[in-house]
Amino acid sequence: MTNLKTKLLKNELIVGSWITIGHQSIVEIMCTGGFDWLTLDLEHSVIELSQAQQMIAHIKNNGVSALVRVSKNEEVIIKRVMDAGADGVIVPMVNSASDAEQAVSFVKYPPLGKRGVGLARAQQYGIGFDTYKEWLQQESVVIAQIEHIDAANNIEEILQVDGIDGIIIGPYDLSGSMGFPGEYHRDDVKAAIKHVEQTCISCKKPLGFHVIQPDYQLLADKVNTGYTFLAFSLDFFFLGDKVRTEMEKLKSSLL
Repeated sequence: MTNLKTKLLKNELIVGSWITIGHQSIVEIMCTGGFDWLTLDLEHSVIELSQAQQMIAHIKNNGVSALVRVSKNEEVIIKRVMDAGADGVIVPMVNSASDAEQAVSFVKYPPLGKRGVGLARAQQYGIGFDTYKEWLQQESVVIAQIEHIDAANNIEEILQVDGIDGIIIGPYDLSGSMGFPGEYHRDDVKAAIKHVEQTCISCKKPLGFHVIQPDYQLLADKVNTGYTFLAFSLDFFFLGDKVRTEMEKLKSSLL
């Protein structure tokens, strides 16, 4: 069993990051960071599917698990990224148990799901189908993104869906669904997040969060709260923050 799936089942700490820039060099650089997984963002980036397949291969060739945050909870896109060789998907806007069941069904072959069977990179172009079929049913990963107040209210039912390996909170969209986009420090938004936290911890299910700022202390704070599936910032923040910080230091030193 893959290290990612094993750790999810044991609810152990796993840390990954987000890829939005569609170039193999970004993937190769991010893979040197010691992450357990990297997620290609197909919802809020311009990464195309052909690029995603190449980047999935580079991630896995560097010994890191490759997830894809798909554009929506939709059969075709989930099927295609899985056929491209992804280890699993992060599915946005899973707001109910039926949404969660749908996401799982799009990943798994019958009888566990209803994904259509095709031969592509994941199945070694036909010669590895039987091996892939077994891997898919046992080791593929489905993470539900909790980013709407309806999802927070329905978290107990979502966690009970067989095949959901964990959840990850999207604080920006969650606050937006409550009428205050980006204001995730409001008391009502924090209360919704707290409900999700407490439910996951009591159910002993992987609790995830995307910490946007590239500040390790913010990530450590989440670990201390009980989070075990953590996304640590994203490619352009790691790049941009370092550039800006060091240039500011240089300019200050020359004054």
